[in-house]
Amino acid sequence: MEAINRFGELFLEVWKEGVFGLNASEIIIGIVIFLIFYVLRRLFARFIISRLNKIVNKTSTKIDNTVVEVIEGPLKFLPVVLGFFIATSYINLSTEVQSFIDLLNRTLITVFIFWLLHQLVIPFSFIIRNFEDKISKPLVNWTLKGLEIIIIVLGIVAVLELWGIKVGPVIAGLGLFGVAVALGAQDLFKNLISGIMILMEKRFTIGDVILVSNEVEGVVEQIGFRSTLVRRFDSTPVMIPNYKFAEQSVTNYSRRHHRRIRWLIGLEYKTSINQLKKIRDAITQLITEKNDFAKNENSGFFVRIDSFSDSSIDMLVQAFTQNSDGKEVVDLWQKNILTEECNAHASAFMRHWEIFQMEASRG
Repeated sequence: MEAINRFGELFLEVWKEGVFGLNASEIIIGIVIFLIFYVLRRLFARFIISRLNKIVNKTSTKIDNTVVEVIEGPLKFLPVVLGFFIATSYINLSTEVQSFIDLLNRTLITVFIFWLLHQLVIPFSFIIRNFEDKISKPLVNWTLKGLEIIIIVLGIVAVLELWGIKVGPVIAGLGLFGVAVALGAQDLFKNLISGIMILMEKRFTIGDVILVSNEVEGVVEQIGFRSTLVRRFDSTPVMIPNYKFAEQSVTNYSRRHHRRIRWLIGLEYKTSINQLKKIRDAITQLITEKNDFAKNENSGFFVRIDSFSDSSIDMLVQAFTQNSDGKEVVDLWQKNILTEECNAHASAFMRHWEIFQMEASRG
């Protein structure tokens, strides 16, 4: 009995003093409080989200709906922060331990704030995307990614400062290392600056058909920090370092106002002079009367005998269309030029499409 009594006294002593001078009952209650908040975090988030959805569904804008969607993660984390704070507040702690717990609470609150700010970049993108016409879509995407990175970096710096880690001296200590890295990464910075200049000057954007001298011709698919992806017309992807665009001339076919049609018609040698004149006049009249063709001082047209080849008399037709879309240009030419009126004046009307198709394929 004496041993049992001594065990009971020892048990009560440990229960009261607990671990590291903490009351065991307070520790258990604190853990229970934290677990309750942790388990109920999903219910809490769903309750708040459902309430907010009822409010934002009454509005006509999509920004508030997006805000509600993106804050679900931080809202699930908020009960964890609150539960840890209440649980640690219930326990009587020593001064040193309390200082450590306060740092933990401040850290959790800081993480919650910066996580929330990071998520709010998504609805903020709806606002900044209104400026895509004035700048460019890739530059807007770069801005949003940069903003996300800045928020993450500031969050890390804020947490380190809470724990007494001074970031300034660390950055200063990395100065020499940064200089060495910069010298070794000259091409990287050159490409980055060139990429920014491409977006700022709007030389081209995604979807444009471009020709880079001595490099590639195709459709721009992606403008990255270091390189630009151009897909050739045979579907081959080509990655071009951005500095190339500063050193090479770039022709942007998508920016032209008119598209040139250049068609070589091969006529048999037995075609008479009268038939040649009628074909020329018919095509000239058609281009003159149709509004689909551009007719101004900068976009003239002509129909003439170009050369006498081995097997045909070559008549050259050159004009400019109002539309610069390649497929529509081909359809327009077939609809207007390949007519019975022209065919009626030649016994053999051989159509040579090589030059015309080469021009139309660029876009």
